[in-house]
Amino acid sequence: MADFPRLAATAAAIRQGKVSPIEVTRHCLDRVARLDGRLRAFITVDADRALGAARRLEEEAGRGQWRGALHGVPVAFKDLCVIRGLPTSCGTRTADYFTAEQECTAASRLLAAGAVCLGKLNMTELAMGALGDNPHHGHARNPWAVEHCTGGSSSGSGVAVAAGLALGAIGTDTGGSIRLPAAACGITGLKPTYGRVSRAGAMALSWSNDHLGPMARAAHDCALMLQVMAGPDPLDATASARPPDDYVAALDGPVRGLRVGVPRNFFFQGLDVEMEAAVRQAVATLATLGARVEEIHLPDPQVLNDITGLVSRSESTALHGGLLRERPHELGAFTRARLELGLSVPAHDYLQALRLRARLARTFTREVWSEVDVLAVPVIPEPAPPLRAALEGPLEEIVARQGRFSRLTRPFNGLGLPALSLPCGFSTGGLPLAFQLVGRPFDEATVLRLGHAYQRATDWHTREPDLA
Repeated sequence: MADFPRLAATAAAIRQGKVSPIEVTRHCLDRVARLDGRLRAFITVDADRALGAARRLEEEAGRGQWRGALHGVPVAFKDLCVIRGLPTSCGTRTADYFTAEQECTAASRLLAAGAVCLGKLNMTELAMGALGDNPHHGHARNPWAVEHCTGGSSSGSGVAVAAGLALGAIGTDTGGSIRLPAAACGITGLKPTYGRVSRAGAMALSWSNDHLGPMARAAHDCALMLQVMAGPDPLDATASARPPDDYVAALDGPVRGLRVGVPRNFFFQGLDVEMEAAVRQAVATLATLGARVEEIHLPDPQVLNDITGLVSRSESTALHGGLLRERPHELGAFTRARLELGLSVPAHDYLQALRLRARLARTFTREVWSEVDVLAVPVIPEPAPPLRAALEGPLEEIVARQGRFSRLTRPFNGLGLPALSLPCGFSTGGLPLAFQLVGRPFDEATVLRLGHAYQRATDWHTREPDLA
């Protein structure tokens, strides 16, 4: 097998009898055993159960029994997803920090569709942090340059897919935590619309900003995963009752005539030179595919950033304040500082932020989506920086640094919009560059279709890190 097989292609190959679930699962587990001591993508590897599941799936395939679209495909889950029989540390020192009566709905749906669970993936502590560091389980390492940050908080998810340790992964995104590691690690990651994928059975960080979504090598892979994960869920009151689209069938639809908005304000300010050039070249490629590229002025994204940050701080402290009060010595310095900030937010400010967020969402709909169909903007302002340097200095500087690294993703959490991170080049230092396509609420189909068309016209998503 190839060292970096694609999820959708592997699912098709298993159906065609070209490769077996056992073969694919062993391939991934062998790579985990060989590489993860250096990369630290996993917190828990569930090798025995994974092989047992692969054997059952292979037997079923031999009888012509297929569980679903992911039959025999090995995936892994961020360690805030509850999986029966596995601990859920949420990146903390406590192995079973988070418990729930129900298994994570999104993960359960992937497993019911035939996916093989390889284990639980590394993450920043309590999903707080944009860089991918973890003081308890070790810092996840970027496969393209191990001394550089992976992006967070779904750091292990980004690393596992980029290094070929898993064919797909679940990530979560409260301020960019799917898109940041996807961008830093050179893979594809989708933050769906708020409510499109159930949050049941996954630790919450900020209940009104959290999104679960797929991370894989290509838009086609993410569409296949989303097709399985999406939909109403009686276990999650915030899950939308709206039926999901057929994301896979829509991939090959036309993109000619789609209006792609490129903001004049905020998103291209203070960018690394190579990042800006790569993103603008990606936009030019979309134009060659028939998209109509138009400049547009957005309602001030910095206001959205400020509101989203305030709401996240308040809700995360409400959820995890017990750990802060009872066992503060178990927390890393950055996580403790973030939780302490939430204690100082007055209820009045939190409620006003919620009101203003709703008003800004209406303004965005009126002023933006009447003019364009999709936005194209950078994901991160610079290639992944050296991790050691990013974690140096006073705590206030580290907090500010993390905020700057995620400033281009947070606005779309506050708005709850679907956003797809796509590789679009490499820096002269060999680090991935990326842009994101952002769509209307519940219009993942258009975002994925345009992303798929871009990836058919380019090969950035097929590049592989040298891990010899």
